[in-house]
Amino acid sequence: MFEYNFHWRPVFRSLPDLLEASLLTLQVATLSMVIGIVIGLGLSVIRLRLRGPLYWFATAWVELARNTPALFQLFFFGFGLGAFGWHLTPYMIVLAGLSFNNAGYLAENFRGGFQAVPDTQMRAAQSLGMNLWQSYTRILVPQVLRIVYYPMTNQLVWAVLMSSLGMLVGFRELSGETQFFASRTYRIFEYFAVTAVIYYVMVKIILLASRLLAVRLFRY
Repeated sequence: MFEYNFHWRPVFRSLPDLLEASLLTLQVATLSMVIGIVIGLGLSVIRLRLRGPLYWFATAWVELARNTPALFQLFFFGFGLGAFGWHLTPYMIVLAGLSFNNAGYLAENFRGGFQAVPDTQMRAAQSLGMNLWQSYTRILVPQVLRIVYYPMTNQLVWAVLMSSLGMLVGFRELSGETQFFASRTYRIFEYFAVTAVIYYVMVKIILLASRLLAVRLFRY
């Protein structure tokens, strides 16, 4: 009844390539988080303090990022922009798609974080002679980042896992590299089983690092 023969040797021979691809996965996920944090902070401030075209632009970004499939967002940057003559590399497609998605989700996290900081913090900063930029960068944003630290960690994990969609636009990250070797050897189960373990280990390392960093940052 069960006649499948497991062959792990091809997978172990390809393990260095898979590990190298996993570093590429971490790279694009981390870079997309950095971009997402910067843009997300801007979007949240716009939605809290401004009205008019900028407010509606920020709202549209958040709504599209949060309420459309991540795969559609990748396809937009991969094939949608191509229809207008803008052709991105697979790396840039995944980076743009992840950054767009991260910014939308993080913007809402940051907005909740800003609303959790008492209004008296802003008034106290202004009473000390700080301008708006100084009040945000020195007083409000550090508190917001502490409030949303764990949601940001979850978003990074999500970015690492979501980067696997990149293989559908030709990106040779961990899943793309796995698909490449599996299609050559027909060892589908073995390759993806090992890749699942690599993803699991990467996520656990991220979570452990975030806990250790939290102990360092939030000891007081």
